[in-house]
Amino acid sequence: MFGFLKKKIKSAVSSITKKVEEEAEVVETPVKVEKKKPVIKEKSKAEKKVSKPKEEKKVEQKPKEKIIVKEEPVKEKKGFFGKIKERVTTKKISEKQFDEFFFELEVALLENNVALEVIDKIKEDLKVDLVDVPLQRKDVSKQIMDTLKKSVSEILDVPKISLLSEVKKAEKPYKILFLGFNGVGKSLSVARVAQYFKKNGLKPILAAGDTFRAAAVAQLEEYGKQVGVPVVKHQQGSDACAVIFDTISSAKAKSMDVVLADSAGRIHSNNDLMQELQKIVKKNKFDLKVLVIEATVGSDVVDQVKEFDKIVGVDALIITKNDVYEKGGSLLSACFLLEKPILFLGVGQGFDDLKEYDSVEVAGKMFE
Repeated sequence: MFGFLKKKIKSAVSSITKKVEEEAEVVETPVKVEKKKPVIKEKSKAEKKVSKPKEEKKVEQKPKEKIIVKEEPVKEKKGFFGKIKERVTTKKISEKQFDEFFFELEVALLENNVALEVIDKIKEDLKVDLVDVPLQRKDVSKQIMDTLKKSVSEILDVPKISLLSEVKKAEKPYKILFLGFNGVGKSLSVARVAQYFKKNGLKPILAAGDTFRAAAVAQLEEYGKQVGVPVVKHQQGSDACAVIFDTISSAKAKSMDVVLADSAGRIHSNNDLMQELQKIVKKNKFDLKVLVIEATVGSDVVDQVKEFDKIVGVDALIITKNDVYEKGGSLLSACFLLEKPILFLGVGQGFDDLKEYDSVEVAGKMFE
């Protein structure tokens, strides 16, 4: 994850640092140096109580010649404080230079499918910390990276849903609908989440609501067997709304905790399919509607989510195929522009390759 983006960011920051060192205005900042006061050691009581020496007998001595000693001025040695420079040399970037220097970083972010709105946010954060601010040469690169980390961390910090807590406190069964395009890994995500619930002591049941695509029912049934979760199905071409309704009824009868409903892959521009989805949502009154999207779509992720959200309302996201997507732009764009909770990230093809979303961990991976 983020392999290509990390390389581009490091390269851009290195180039910016070099330009700052070569072209930015040199500023000398005066430093106030305080003289070190001499330490006067006081005599201890023991030292003060010294007995007077005994008087010696006076012995007459011959007068000696008077020796005249010429006093030379003593040269004062420079100590540690005397060696400190009285000025610290720093660099300062003007706003015009900032725009020129950071063009390379903007290009790097664009190449990694980061939305323009996200780039503007990062640029403004950098401008606050770097423009007309004294920068020590050795700290330029660190200052840029620190500001980038802070900005990206804020972008990735989306609203949170504690899925397990929500399910445990809700009336049973808790009903979740999975939405998304064909090929995004929606059915696999349904089975993965079912296994997640099962491992945490809950009883899930699956609804094979994708009655449109050939072999979709058989695929979900096989996934259910592999994770040890029951599946309710009808024949291909059946009414998807009826399949999900029957699954909810079965869950109530068997005291199941969670209904996970698969649905047919839809393109948001197909009005007939989206109207059918509206019918499914209205009839079954889901507690949570989760849109499954793949990281590889880049900045198009925003349009997909907005269209589904407008028609049926999207409560949360699962982003798949992060293991094969090295750019990272779709995640940053989705977080900043949509502000939807992200439940999980898909990081492989196995049933266990689903990680709970952690913004701090994700930000760390981008800059490790």
